[in-house]
Amino acid sequence: MSARSVEVALVKAGRTKIRYPADVVRDDGTRVTVTAPWAAPGVRDFGFVRFEPGDVFTEHYWRNRWFAVKEVRTGAGTLKGWYCDITRPAVLRDGHLLVEDLDLDLWVSADGSSVLRLDEDEFEDSGLADRDPEAADAARRALDELERLALAGGLAGLLAPSDPPGDDSSR
Repeated sequence: MSARSVEVALVKAGRTKIRYPADVVRDDGTRVTVTAPWAAPGVRDFGFVRFEPGDVFTEHYWRNRWFAVKEVRTGAGTLKGWYCDITRPAVLRDGHLLVEDLDLDLWVSADGSSVLRLDEDEFEDSGLADRDPEAADAARRALDELERLALAGGLAGLLAPSDPPGDDSSR
């Protein structure tokens, strides 16, 4: 499939947090993978990682899972790690990839030595548990699942492309 552009829209609490263009790398019907440069202005220093102009994000969004995983590399290609957003399942329609951020995040360092749960206080303060308890439970389960995968050896298995239908090259 040739690359095509989409606009990624990250929505939080009903408002658009950021919009940016990205190139579709792969869309298997369940997972959409896009690549895009760091889209926010300037540097964002979290203490455990810095996102800055020149960084390249390979972002994996699922239509059936409650998270997105973003592989972060420097412009020179050095892996910084994976930033994982807990989200509602993504929707791709008419060239727009809509992603609703649910506040919970996970950071996994490039060497896997650091796995950090982030923004749990923001999640609790968001009121999602009162407004939509099923979504809040799904978000917590998604964070737990990603943390388990990261601690059990990383996210590589989750991010590996699935074989296309009819591919029998493994036989």
